[in-house]
Amino acid sequence: MRKCAGLDFEALTQRALPPSALSLLGLLRHMAPVELFWFDLHFSGHEPDARYLNPNDDAVFDLDGVELDEGYDYFVWACERSRALSANHDLTEPMVRAFPGEDIDLRWIYVHMIEEYARHCGHADLLRETLDNSTGY
Repeated sequence: MRKCAGLDFEALTQRALPPSALSLLGLLRHMAPVELFWFDLHFSGHEPDARYLNPNDDAVFDLDGVELDEGYDYFVWACERSRALSANHDLTEPMVRAFPGEDIDLRWIYVHMIEEYARHCGHADLLRETLDNSTGY
């Protein structure tokens, strides 16, 4: 979220590395369903709101027709929901909807999400630097 601070809609939707569709707002739109996939669907067993899911990928980065508040607010909501769904659970608690033949617990999900965010924070660093030379955390 810090990498988006102070930027207007045009900057947040700029595709800084053509031909990639990747943008800062696109990253937020990607991470919202990732949160829902792991914490809502698999850990808690709920059917998540899948507004940005794409059968060919886990989330679309295309921003046609998207408004800033929608993408940003949806990401914040998804993160808050993940926190609420995992609060007060032991790290060894298994997923409700496990993959066949796999025993995945909440600790594994947390570690996976750290990996996912680390990867995309690196992308965000590059995107932000191409916009205004901003670097750092």
